[in-house]
Amino acid sequence: MTRVPAKGGVRPRFRPVLLSGVAGAALLAGLVTTAEAQTMPGAAAPPAQTDEISLDSITVVSTLTGIKTVDTLGAVSVLRPEDFQLLMADQTSDLFLGMSGVTAIQNGNSQQTSINIRGLQDFGRVAVFVDGARQNFTQLGHANAAGSFFLEPALLAGVDVFRGPASNIYGSGAIGGVVTFRTKDVDDILKPGQTWGVEGTGEIGSNGPMGFGSAFGAAHIGQNVDLFWGGTYRKASDYVDGNGDDVPGTAYDTWTGIAKATFRPADFHEIKLTGLNYNSTYTTSNDVPTPTLTQYGTQVINQTLTASYNYDNPGDNLFSWRSNVYWNRVQQDQVKVAGTPSTITGAIGNPRTFTIDTTGFDANNTSRFDVGGVRNAVTLGGEYFHDDVSNIDNYGFGDGYNPSGERNVGGAFVQWQGNYSSWLEAIAAVRYDSYSLNGEGTSNSDSRVSPKATVGITPFSWFTVYATYAEAFRAPTVTETLVSGAHPPAIPIVTCPDGSFGTFCFMPNPDLAPEVGKNKEIGVNIKYDDLFVKGDKIRLKANVYRNDVSDYIELVQYGRTRFGTTAYAQYQNISSAKLTGFELESMYDTGLWFVGVNGTITNGENTSNGQPLSSVMPDNIATTLGVRLWDNKLTASVRWVAVAAMEDLPVGAVYDPTPAFNLVSLYLGYAPSENALASFSVENLLNEQYTQYQQFLPSAGITFKGSLTIKFGDGYLSALSPTTLAAK
Repeated sequence: MTRVPAKGGVRPRFRPVLLSGVAGAALLAGLVTTAEAQTMPGAAAPPAQTDEISLDSITVVSTLTGIKTVDTLGAVSVLRPEDFQLLMADQTSDLFLGMSGVTAIQNGNSQQTSINIRGLQDFGRVAVFVDGARQNFTQLGHANAAGSFFLEPALLAGVDVFRGPASNIYGSGAIGGVVTFRTKDVDDILKPGQTWGVEGTGEIGSNGPMGFGSAFGAAHIGQNVDLFWGGTYRKASDYVDGNGDDVPGTAYDTWTGIAKATFRPADFHEIKLTGLNYNSTYTTSNDVPTPTLTQYGTQVINQTLTASYNYDNPGDNLFSWRSNVYWNRVQQDQVKVAGTPSTITGAIGNPRTFTIDTTGFDANNTSRFDVGGVRNAVTLGGEYFHDDVSNIDNYGFGDGYNPSGERNVGGAFVQWQGNYSSWLEAIAAVRYDSYSLNGEGTSNSDSRVSPKATVGITPFSWFTVYATYAEAFRAPTVTETLVSGAHPPAIPIVTCPDGSFGTFCFMPNPDLAPEVGKNKEIGVNIKYDDLFVKGDKIRLKANVYRNDVSDYIELVQYGRTRFGTTAYAQYQNISSAKLTGFELESMYDTGLWFVGVNGTITNGENTSNGQPLSSVMPDNIATTLGVRLWDNKLTASVRWVAVAAMEDLPVGAVYDPTPAFNLVSLYLGYAPSENALASFSVENLLNEQYTQYQQFLPSAGITFKGSLTIKFGDGYLSALSPTTLAAK
């Protein structure tokens, strides 16, 4: 039995490559006008380009079948190891800064990250997966995002993002989109022919200061068993902002461990077992830290176990099977360490715990056949997950905001994908979703069928235009449905139906209906080689969309007490929310130099009252310019992210308006060999003082970082034939 490698090939490590980006509309017009010109007369050929730029990477997030990102008939963005090198991210949120249509929210005094896609966030509107395991943690509070995850960026080898309800086949609830993270594995460490290898990284940062170290190992045991293991440790002190002021509460201490085992019991069959442990400690609060503000000493443990079975035989058109079963637990233990005693937060030394266990599975199979000149792929699949929420606060109101309960969500779909000749592609899908939840004496359930249809036309080999209509369904969460009881302090301003009294009452809503997103989208894909000089490449994806979300769920305050204050708060369905936008992502790469610009424009409106949606993020544009020298051993780049002011907020918004800001970063990487990489970066070069929208702490000022990565192993095996290496 021979070892069957993963699809997509093995890339040499530390190859400099363009960070995923977008070219502006004016540049696009010029490029398209001259597209038939091919190479400019007299232009010198650039160095040979062997790199794969990001939009050429294979992704499965759009259709669950492998396709180049630039060819997907949808708004898809990817990050690969070469992109991570240019970003030098300390926080997972750093990976998404400037990505089209995507914003990651992470306050400086917390390690939890939340994703906003096209103005939708919280409560699973964006489905997040790590190695196939759903991340459903929610801790509702005055300043906490209602849906977040905990992840160390140094563990990652790939990120795929699909924006909009067209991602509905990938998971229940994704009316905003899907984000899938893939952690490192054997092929991210070993070169073709190696049987074992080790990778180690050390990094230091000036603002904090910050120190980081990681070590990963991988081995082939025979031809059909792979082992991977490793861990990371990151520690930072409080950073200073652009004004040079210390920002208290921004220190943290995080370590992770990961292990994987892959078995191939027969040709084309693969079983993979993965274990991931994340442990972070820090001090957090619900507002800007002050000597009298409530603060919590926090420890978060995020544990994930997954087991997958895949069968993929290129010679078998009937079966291409992928399946995964998983368990994920997030437990956040907090102890009050500062602040005055109260019935909301308890006294100093009082503990509270927020825990969610999510178990689930998903499976799908693709069959391929040709009929009448049409190449067909039919995918059948389904998923199920169970959330068990257990929150305990015996001294305050933490479990009042976050009630305990259970939720079951399941779905099944069928998708047809057809290609005629090289100029027509069509996708049609239908998904059935259902859910039930119960707890605190309240229960709820519902189901729905959601359709999807896409048509793409390629009149020229380098140009594709597509149109999509897609619906998606999001089940209400335990918190939205079951939150109830009097909000402290316990003074008799209002008496609740359960007999408790306080300043106002949270009311459960057993009749809460699920949200439904209905998205219309038109997009173009452009890919052209040898445009101006031999070997250059342009890749571009652009789209406009409108997403109408019916039965949109918001926390509504209503009723008056005898003192004239609000009496009740309840999650209710509003008639509709409308989100519109424009996104552009492209890159131009000659091999010697590269340029790209990301652009996002988003608008959102509560159509029931004409007010803007507070969840919509500010418009932004991100520009990257870089050069490769010394036979591609040296890469230098500069990145500029311009974020617009956020001032158009609804009446009574809980978030403060934010001014515009500009971030400039520099990167320099030197790879003397494929086994070593020295990197240096300057972040916030202009030392800008800024606070990102929906965050209450100012971000870090100018920061210098340096890192060194070394790999070593046993070298190449002469026993491997050229045919085997080519197949890999």
